[in-house]
Formats: sequence, structure tokens, C-alpha cells
Amino acid sequence: MKDILTAPFLKEMCATTANMYRLGWDERNGGNISYLLDNEEVAQYLDLDHVIRTIPTGFDATPLIGKIFIVTGTGKYFKNVQSDPENNLGIIQIAKDGTTAELLWGYADGGRFTSELPAHLMSHMARLTVDPDNRVVMHSHPTYTLAMNYVHELDEKKFTHTLWEMCTECIVVFPDGVGVLPWMLCGTNEIGEATAEKMKEFRLVVWGMHGIYGAGKTLDETFGLIETVEKAAQIYMLTAHLPRVNTIKDEEMVTLAEFLGVDYRKDFLNL
Repeated sequence: MKDILTAPFLKEMCATTANMYRLGWDERNGGNISYLLDNEEVAQYLDLDHVIRTIPTGFDATPLIGKIFIVTGTGKYFKNVQSDPENNLGIIQIAKDGTTAELLWGYADGGRFTSELPAHLMSHMARLTVDPDNRVVMHSHPTYTLAMNYVHELDEKKFTHTLWEMCTECIVVFPDGVGVLPWMLCGTNEIGEATAEKMKEFRLVVWGMHGIYGAGKTLDETFGLIETVEKAAQIYMLTAHLPRVNTIKDEEMVTLAEFLGVDYRKDFLNL
């Protein structure tokens, strides 16, 4: 059996959480990540029949029975993951009843997964119906994206369009746009269900006055989606109070998207 601390997926989680904290996206214990792992790969590092303890999820995730996730812990700080992964991360398998998580590794101090796990599992279920290669759900509080929530209409067409105008790459990186939810109580199944419904259409969902959810095939891809939104939001916040002299026109976005063969949301443009 290989040393779990050398597993590529664990090292990648440590590096990603450290980077997100460094960028100021995940203050204190803000933010959470769940990463769907390959069972055969995990079996190289852990005995999948050895369950340390079971933890109720508070949600029926029957479609995910048998699947294994590495998940950030509740109340844990992203800044501490890299130096102490065994206390700050956990590897869980969804049990046969669909409502219980079997802890295979981690949460060594008696902790448990993020309180947002039901929202994550719902989003995984939704994204897997759209893209069977989706493996990551990532939640964070990027500063400029959050700031933009307070000065811009929380309308997904208008919000997406503004972001697309800020950087040439935006319509290419997230051509499916950004879903938007109003402020809702976090840590509940209600917000999880609303996010999952949006995830059928978008890989990015803004939680009004709270943060953003991203989904993708890899940690890099998902991080890159949020990173690109945050860069566009930063440019918007740096220029919103100034006269707009230049902008990327809708016709130019079409030219770019079609040149690169991107399937973009045509209904989000004003043509």
C-alpha cells in the first residue's frame, strides 16, 4: 500500500487550497472543495473496506453510492491544509444507504466534512448528468466577485454580459455564462437544491452577497473558471465609476467565439 500523503490527488488538494487562501478567496474557514476520486486509484493508498467511522450526510445521495470524494473539513482553514492534511481533509465513500458517509481517511481530530456537503453532492449529481467527466465542485469568496454583487444587478444575463465585456478570454473560458442566485441561507438543502438546478445549465453559480460555486473536470479547470470571473470582476470594480471610453462589442465577442469554435450563450448577447 502506497503512502497516502504521496497521492497526487492529495497533493493537488493541498496546493489548491493553499493557493486559494493566498489569493484571499477563502478567509478563515470560508470556502470548501469536494473532488470525486477514482476508486481504483484510491485503493492503491487505502483499504476501501476499512471504515474509520460513519457520518450522516443529511441528504439522500443514492446516485453517488460507492463513489469516493476528498472533501475539506468543516471549520477548517485553507491555510492549514498543506501543513496538516490529515486533520483538515477527509476521504469519504457514500455508503449503500445513500445518506451516510464512510470515513476512509482524515478528519483525524474527530472533525467532519464541510457543512456544505449536501450542496456539493447535489451539484455533483447535477453536473454528472450533463458531463460524466465532472469531478470537482469548488466554493469560495473571491473579493472582487463578491464586491460586484453589491453594485451590479443580480441578473445572470446582465451579470454574465458585463463579465464577458471585461476580458477578451471570458466568453471563451465560460461561454455557458454564470448562473446567479439571490442571497439564501447557506448550509441548507434549499440552497443546495437551487445551486444544483443552476448547475444543470452553468458551471459557475454566484451566491448573492456570499461567493461563487464552480464545477469542472479537474481542480485546475475549476480554479481557472473562478479565477477568470474574479479577474473580470476586478476590472469591472476598478472601472465601474469611470466613463467607459472603450468596450468589447457583442459583434466582436461573436467573432472571437466562432473563430475558436466555442458554443456560447447567444441569448446572453445584445444583438
